[in-house]
Amino acid sequence: IITAVLFAGGGALVWLGLLGGYRVTSPIVWDGPSNPLIKTVVADGGAWLANFHAHPLLWIVPALGVAAPLLAAAGFRARLEGWTFIASNLGVVTIIATVGLAMFPILLPSSSNPGHSLAVFDASSSRATLRNMLIATVIFMPLILAYTAWVYRVLWGKVGEKSVEKAGSSAY
Repeated sequence: IITAVLFAGGGALVWLGLLGGYRVTSPIVWDGPSNPLIKTVVADGGAWLANFHAHPLLWIVPALGVAAPLLAAAGFRARLEGWTFIASNLGVVTIIATVGLAMFPILLPSSSNPGHSLAVFDASSSRATLRNMLIATVIFMPLILAYTAWVYRVLWGKVGEKSVEKAGSSAY
């Protein structure tokens, strides 16, 4: 419940223009050089809502950011573990997605100099770096997924008083 109230309160501050946002005012060159200094960014109180006003369907995401934690609390009270787990995860994802959608295309805003903010179009890497990261991902992602699946299989199930007593000192 606290999560929903704080998130809605933050949204109200943004709506009232009390939390300043950033807006790219220069033309966006998506296929140009990756240089964070070739764009113009200005601080603007209503900038965080610009993407939501331009694409009204995006309002579903912050609405779920408020509703999902409330649904998680209701599921917890009703002892619906699956519902609580899903709603809790949905709340986290939609709250983070709301921030990303509000800030887009800015990834890392600079409060000291808005022009030095890092945007999507100037946060890329060289072709060699991208190739190396792809190779590392192809090698290590299956290993990480396999290890995670193994850990889930080993640690699966509820831990109760009986299972701890049965396991003895090996439960610790």
